[in-house]
Amino acid sequence: MTDPTKPNSPSRRRQRFPGISTRAWEHPADRSALVALRKLSGFDEILKKLAGLISERSVRLMYLATAVRTSERQFPELHAMVRDAAYLLDLEKVPELYVTQDPTVNAMCVGMDTPVIVLTTGLVELLDEEELRAVVGHEVGHAMSGHAVYRTMLLVLTNIATRIAWLPLGNLAISAVITALKEWFRKAELSCDRAGLLAGQDLQASMRGLMKLAGGHNLAELNVDAFLEQAEEYERAGDLRDGVLKLLQVLPQTHPFAVVRVAELKKWAESPEYRAIMAGDYPRREDDPATSVGEQWKAAADSYAKSVKESKDPLMGLLRDVADGVGTVGGKLRDTFTKPQP
Repeated sequence: MTDPTKPNSPSRRRQRFPGISTRAWEHPADRSALVALRKLSGFDEILKKLAGLISERSVRLMYLATAVRTSERQFPELHAMVRDAAYLLDLEKVPELYVTQDPTVNAMCVGMDTPVIVLTTGLVELLDEEELRAVVGHEVGHAMSGHAVYRTMLLVLTNIATRIAWLPLGNLAISAVITALKEWFRKAELSCDRAGLLAGQDLQASMRGLMKLAGGHNLAELNVDAFLEQAEEYERAGDLRDGVLKLLQVLPQTHPFAVVRVAELKKWAESPEYRAIMAGDYPRREDDPATSVGEQWKAAADSYAKSVKESKDPLMGLLRDVADGVGTVGGKLRDTFTKPQP
């Protein structure tokens, strides 16, 4: 909620980030793709303008007709939340926020030239005020990072690439591209979880909201610490079979699993990177044009290497063994898949 004496500032004291670049919260794998795509200057502006001419007008008219647009008179607390998030993350144009009657728990940021945020009644009824604040910040993060724009760019390029599917191995190439796109989408969700934390600045609320997405509204029966222990158990898995099954389960997903999101957000909240941002030391928007694509790809590679190195997953352990040149990999695989079951 906002302070009535200062209509553009939040009532609960939180840190504001003037001039902050979206690079501050973007996951390295997300950031590297976005920085590269932003270098294709002109293409993104064409997409925005084309979308603004027809499709976004259609979307806005549909929500005007079928949903409730928040304002000082309708869902005023939600309206204050989106204004707060825009104020804290220094977004000049506040996105319109709509609430649509739908029991499905969902939130989305749609549109490229003029993004709008949509929350379902299922989500609004499930979460408390601070949890909703994190979700609204998450969606504002999507709008600021331009995920809709650059996802569309890549989908256009992918559709063009499908024309090579008739070539030998063409289908395999397209499948690889789609798999890579979904991996990017999952990392973009982790990015915006971070944006939601910067907007709400309440780690417990952010984690509670993600936990409720998995387990429902009965908070008296839920426990964040136990959910984090569950995330740790999921990370450890059992043996290589579990590692392979987890990989197969996650590949089709566009969002990371809830326990993964909670664990990743907590890890980031405890990182020097987050502490630096809260202290006012963060990437600035004015420096975005000078950002090196090569450095961002290196950061993404380093991030993946670090995740493999620190992972407790048996499959990741096997990859470490391969990288380290351990000669017992074949034996590990044989023992795992041939040993008798209890």
